[in-house]
Amino acid sequence: MVVDGSGLVASAFGFGLVFGLTARSAGFSPIEAIAFSVIVFAGASQFAAAGMVAAGFAWPAIVVLTALVNARHLLYSAALAPWLRGQSLFARVVMAHLLTDEAFALASVHFRRLGRVDPAGYWIAAVGSTFIPWNVATIVGVLGGQFIPDPRVLGLDVVFPAAMAGLAVGLSNGRREVVAATVGVICAVVIGLLWDSRVGIVVGGVIGPLAGLAVPRARDASLSIETVVVAPGSAFGSAGEGWIRLCAAGHGPAAVRIR
Repeated sequence: MVVDGSGLVASAFGFGLVFGLTARSAGFSPIEAIAFSVIVFAGASQFAAAGMVAAGFAWPAIVVLTALVNARHLLYSAALAPWLRGQSLFARVVMAHLLTDEAFALASVHFRRLGRVDPAGYWIAAVGSTFIPWNVATIVGVLGGQFIPDPRVLGLDVVFPAAMAGLAVGLSNGRREVVAATVGVICAVVIGLLWDSRVGIVVGGVIGPLAGLAVPRARDASLSIETVVVAPGSAFGSAGEGWIRLCAAGHGPAAVRIR
């Protein structure tokens, strides 16, 4: 978890600096910019909203645009809901507020590795990889961002997509996952090029999993007991021995001797 999230911390911190400067340029006071990052905490939506505030847009337009930018979070929350069903309502509300691309990717990989939910792992992913570095960087950026170089100059703009791609590869461990990822990426890229990248992400996030579900599930090769022990001394063996019939999925019944 810590290793996976280290690159994302650098990316979040770098762009948090830029947001601090952007908010200050848009007319936000330091308190307003810091509160914006803590309360809204929406990454790209914050950049969009700050630009629209500076341009004098009405609040309904700002709400609609930021909702569209963050529509993918509906997919993230739906994917995490089965894992977090046992958490309290308050905990899930806070988790929802802290949900980001980075938190979703890190938590999903972590839960899959463990085969169970790990609330502490989610908090580490959400708070450690994004919330703390983003908000600390906002403070630094809004107070002295003019002295900080653009993260793209330092190459930090590559860190986020590279880290997310690596985490996605870790989740693609079966035919269904590979098909879902491939179809989702194709839909997102095509629709993004022809129409809008935000819409492409949402459509790809819906169509990809549906395509994955259409792929037949691989057969389970585990063994299961089909019949009970055959009495010792029967036609199957000598006295003191018994037999259990097992059935391996797809391979028919098999007999195992017990003593």
